[in-house]
Amino acid sequence: MTTHATRPAGARETTEGTVYTVTGGDWDGIAQEVAERGDDEKIIVNMGPQHPSTHGVLRLILEIDGETVTEARAGIGYLHTGIEKNLEYRTWTQGTTFVTRMDYLTPFFNETAYCLGVEKLLGITDDVPDRASVIRVLLMEINRLSSHFVAIATGGMELGATTVMIYGFRDRELCLDVFELITGLRMNHAFIRPGGLAQDLPPGAVDALREFVTKMRKNIDEYDKLCTGNPVFKARLKDVGYLDLAGCLALGATGPILRSAGLPHDLRKAAPYCGYETYDFEVPTTDTCDSFGRFVLRLEEMRQSLRIVEQCIDRLEPGPVMVADKKIAWPAQLAQGPDGMGNSLDHIKNIMGTSMEALIHHFKLVTEGFRVPPGQVYTAVESPKGELGVHMVSDGGTRPYRVHFRDPSFTNLQSMAAMCEGGMFADVIVAVASIDPVMGGVDR
Repeated sequence: MTTHATRPAGARETTEGTVYTVTGGDWDGIAQEVAERGDDEKIIVNMGPQHPSTHGVLRLILEIDGETVTEARAGIGYLHTGIEKNLEYRTWTQGTTFVTRMDYLTPFFNETAYCLGVEKLLGITDDVPDRASVIRVLLMEINRLSSHFVAIATGGMELGATTVMIYGFRDRELCLDVFELITGLRMNHAFIRPGGLAQDLPPGAVDALREFVTKMRKNIDEYDKLCTGNPVFKARLKDVGYLDLAGCLALGATGPILRSAGLPHDLRKAAPYCGYETYDFEVPTTDTCDSFGRFVLRLEEMRQSLRIVEQCIDRLEPGPVMVADKKIAWPAQLAQGPDGMGNSLDHIKNIMGTSMEALIHHFKLVTEGFRVPPGQVYTAVESPKGELGVHMVSDGGTRPYRVHFRDPSFTNLQSMAAMCEGGMFADVIVAVASIDPVMGGVDR
């Protein structure tokens, strides 16, 4: 933190003013000393970019007067990966391995938004097999659960509610077990591909999914018992991080932040994709406009996601999981081994032993990629954090000309100042936790 007052013992002067390096135990003494001197200068506190309460490498620049935040700004860019630029140097299919790493807590949403855009440019949206769309919805809704569990777990940890953190990561592990069973990987799957999926569900997946739903219904109720009616938990979250509907609309906030202000906006209902219009579920809202409302919302959204997962399981009719057009359908006939990698030996024997043309075509498809007609498109999905949109442009080549993502964490983070200014210094942590930003999506 920095102040331009007379330097007390232990501080050091810099070109920007007096800088103190303090721990939590020293804070009261420093604040009292500044107050006793009666200086009009404000204290500037840098929270982050390594602070555990800033959800990764987020830097919060806070100007405080005593314990009140008078100005708050977010410093971003510390996790910049150049993913959007890298997409311009990879084929359309290879792009999925990049976008899945953006918001690393919501990989299936990143992949689906990207693939829906590619399919729209190709004009094959209606050709994607029903089974592939059902599995996409299934994976996204389980991913919504895992993302919300992390939001609740890390938020609880930052408040000192370590039991909430333990429960949250316990349940997220169950979600990741399902992902590993289906895709071979716990994160960064690149499983959803343009035209469908990398492969079908493995044997035993349906039984494992039914068992998962049963267990998860029981576990979600534990958060209500632990937190929702807990007077200490409620007191810490109620009226903290307040942002009303007008503020949400002005700042472009979506997801739980917007729905906590009473507006039931959800792209699964407003602009359906992947057949969401055929599923029976509700869009929960609250009218509290605060951190507690966002917590309650996420719990109810997880229950609605389980409703959708059950419907997906019942709809899993046998069928293909990739479009029939062999000029696009790579790698539809590849299968993963136990380590999440490897090719289907049957497919290799077929293309190498029976058809020279198939081998040549497969080689070109893998190395060069398919061509996408010139044009541009915007597609969006409802991620756990809000509207995740992708604007992509094709110049007719085998690689994207430009891909830009509207990541909800990036947009929602704008609301941090409105939520925190005028409030208490300690409430900044609660407000940021209720936004649930992931810096992989912000700094993509």
